[in-house]
Amino acid sequence: MADEHMGMILDVTPGDYEGFERHLLEGTGHRVESCHGPDARHGKCPMLEGETCTLIDNAHGVVFKLDLERDTHRRILEAYKSVLPDGAPIGVALQPGQEETYAELLSGIHVWNHQPTSSDLDGFAALVEAADYTRP
Repeated sequence: MADEHMGMILDVTPGDYEGFERHLLEGTGHRVESCHGPDARHGKCPMLEGETCTLIDNAHGVVFKLDLERDTHRRILEAYKSVLPDGAPIGVALQPGQEETYAELLSGIHVWNHQPTSSDLDGFAALVEAADYTRP
């Protein structure tokens, strides 16, 4: 059960990707919201259209599962990085090898080159909590 005092974590898993284990993130006490991004079934991403998104406006941290070989996925990551407050943790699960290819884009981001485990997600939740305590 999510603690009302804990920040919301946004799980962004575009298209046909499976989401992160929501129950693992919620088990850390955080509320979790999901966004499956722009595709034929879900329509346009307001972030890619230069609009605001209430999900990102309320997020204290964001986890992604992306394939950075896809232009849309790179644009999504760039858009989120540009609007999140400094210090808001971002975690990205990638295909192995993409962390080197896209090192500049991934600067300042927590990267997993595997499906994050419960301990990976617990560590990410701790980063969100630490950022909440230091945020003005």
